[in-house]
Amino acid sequence: MELNALSIKDSALWEKKGYRLPCYDREAMIARTKESPLWLHFGAGNIFKALHGMAAQRLLDEGVLDRGIIAVERRDNGGDRHDDLAVVVTLKADGSVEKNILGALAETCYLYGGEARLKEIFRKPSLQLVSFTITEKGYSLDAEDVKADLSAAPEAAESYMGRVAALLLERYRAGAYPIAMVSTDNCSHNGDKLKAAMTAFAEAWGDEGFKAYVTDGKKVSFPWTMIDKITPSPDLSVGAMLEKDGLEGFAPVRNARGTVKAPYVNAEESEYLVLEDDFPNGRPALEKAGFLFTDRETVDKVERMKVCTCLNPLHTALAIFGCLLGYEKIWQEMQDEDLKKLIYTIGYREGLPVVTDPGILRPEDFIKTVLTVRFPNPFMPDTPQRIATDTSQKLSIRFGETLKAYLASDTLDVQSLRLIPLVFAGWLRYLMGINDKGERFEPSPDPLLETAQRFVADCRLGEKPERAKLEGLLRRQDIFGVDLVEAGLADKVCGYFEELTAGVGAVRETLHKHVTEE
Repeated sequence: MELNALSIKDSALWEKKGYRLPCYDREAMIARTKESPLWLHFGAGNIFKALHGMAAQRLLDEGVLDRGIIAVERRDNGGDRHDDLAVVVTLKADGSVEKNILGALAETCYLYGGEARLKEIFRKPSLQLVSFTITEKGYSLDAEDVKADLSAAPEAAESYMGRVAALLLERYRAGAYPIAMVSTDNCSHNGDKLKAAMTAFAEAWGDEGFKAYVTDGKKVSFPWTMIDKITPSPDLSVGAMLEKDGLEGFAPVRNARGTVKAPYVNAEESEYLVLEDDFPNGRPALEKAGFLFTDRETVDKVERMKVCTCLNPLHTALAIFGCLLGYEKIWQEMQDEDLKKLIYTIGYREGLPVVTDPGILRPEDFIKTVLTVRFPNPFMPDTPQRIATDTSQKLSIRFGETLKAYLASDTLDVQSLRLIPLVFAGWLRYLMGINDKGERFEPSPDPLLETAQRFVADCRLGEKPERAKLEGLLRRQDIFGVDLVEAGLADKVCGYFEELTAGVGAVRETLHKHVTEE
């Protein structure tokens, strides 16, 4: 059974296998979208398909939308496009599985090799929003190809951001039509990062009219957003389930960069997309698909609630100790009473006191869903090793902001924090690359991994660590958000680390001891 536009016409066959098909005239939708595009998206990966794509599908099914999304990928690698169809598998906490055929993608274009079509789309007055999921590093202006583009003509742009800016320039020249440029990447103040990139090109290229178009906010907006939906790499067991249904060619494939590719997405049921409501050319009624529209200040509060307290710090704590204790799935860690106590205490006792309620989502409700539904979901194949990636880049936001709030408070004492410092000590222990059984493991990729490991290179299990050397790392504000020595937390972190390195089994012993203290 192949997935393509012809095969899904046999609705009885697919429905018998438990698949939900698009409930609209897809051919008509594609024709309307190509003629009068509404929504273009850069970075058509897993989270895009599971969240943005399925939201558009629901609105198409309900007749709220009559056009779909045009997806933009970097280049055509010659793979089977399945007529722009995909399978989205929702893995629910109750054990049920929902299998959807995503048909809301009307067309796939390519940033490299499809320039003419993209220029045509950007010239269309009907285009309301251009959204992005290209990861935070995609907006960087430090890459060599970006620097080259800033001193070159728009027509010669070769970098990703340079080509996006050139397309926006094309829209300006066609009539300065309004547009919302919407980053939905999981990074703080994402709209500002995209605006900074577009502004840099507008200034470098020397067109004052284009610069005004990009920067005055009346024609081009860059809303802030907060996105949250766990979409792990395609899991082998999900692929096996689909192939058992009769689908051909659905085994995941790992490319040279280590990225797993598959014609399906597996994701959790919970999802959040909070957006600043700033769309100068109008927008689809995405609130009817569950998106939350609000002002910039509220988006910021929601983002800080999630990233600094109610989800991301808890994920990182599980990732660090999960790797040390030999776990391979996040949900398995949630059956470990010590690890549960660790993140419950960090979330409720140490984090929530400094959270500002954004109003649109209650922090207590959000964290309850994380701890009782999302993390324990035994059908989500997410791993501590994936979450542990780039930990040095995450600690300053996920924990450092809480430390800053305690240090600035007249009523809270940073010395009262017990388990956030334990996570820092756990990360030092993790850097040794030795698990609690005394066996070596490979730490996840991290741009500062080798640098940070130098500070623990001389540490051995059963030997007292050299505090002076550890303090060199603990002073790194870029890693921890604050200087832990100046904050008065170095004693606690070093003491924990000494306990964690006492010998084989010391991680478990230390964790149990401190999470059960009252």
